[in-house]
Amino acid sequence: MAEAMIAGILGKGKFPHSQIIVTNRNNQQRLRKLNTKYGVIAIKREQLNFEEIDILILVTKPKDIEDVLHFLKTKLKPHVLILSAVAGITTSWLEQNMPLGQQVIRIMPNTSSLIGESATAMSPGKNTREQAIFRGKELLSKMGSVYLIEEDKMDIFTGIAGSGPAYFYFLMEQIEKAGNEGGLDIQTVREISAQTMLGAAKMVLQHMESPARLREKVTSPNGTTAAGLAALEKYGGGMAIFQAIRGAAFRSKEISTELQKNKFIR
Repeated sequence: MAEAMIAGILGKGKFPHSQIIVTNRNNQQRLRKLNTKYGVIAIKREQLNFEEIDILILVTKPKDIEDVLHFLKTKLKPHVLILSAVAGITTSWLEQNMPLGQQVIRIMPNTSSLIGESATAMSPGKNTREQAIFRGKELLSKMGSVYLIEEDKMDIFTGIAGSGPAYFYFLMEQIEKAGNEGGLDIQTVREISAQTMLGAAKMVLQHMESPARLREKVTSPNGTTAAGLAALEKYGGGMAIFQAIRGAAFRSKEISTELQKNKFIR
């Protein structure tokens, strides 16, 4: 996810490579690869100069957050804005455990950040001021669209957008299988399905009509589309998508609960 965010921020060429510093606990090989691939500054975390850092993005596994905070507690500066992409970790916990009362924003990007097409959520902590929210949104918007939501809606957002790309990839897998069985080569049907999905998405975004209304417009009685939709209904396609989102949202909440029981968050 960290690499996808780096690629997204740099993707349109409007953000200087020299203003991104990446670090990790001890994987120097990984840092060298990021430096070579993206031209960002990659250094050991002990070399970080927090006087020069304005925004600190935390992209780590929840189990590692205590180690990160232990490292930060004697080094962090009051002006540094924290953007946290750590799953399950609340803004209130971060605020309580940051040494200098940092302004904190919890974020949830998705892997489409890589190409500047992420749907990213941001939920500010109670101490975060408007100017900090603006700065955070300005940076995240380089990776795609940004949505300011209440933190208790982060689980359902995760189910829709955080996990969402995988649902569409799965759908495209099924389209590839059907197209290939019908005589099209895999690469051709892959491009066809991707373009069809892209076109449908743009219709929703640009025409501002509901998906239900757009579906009705392309569905003639007793036609091919009606037959396809009937099959989707028969085999539970709609309910499967609905339950996939609910399942992912439930797991997101479950992870937070598990962390809470383990005293990672409070």
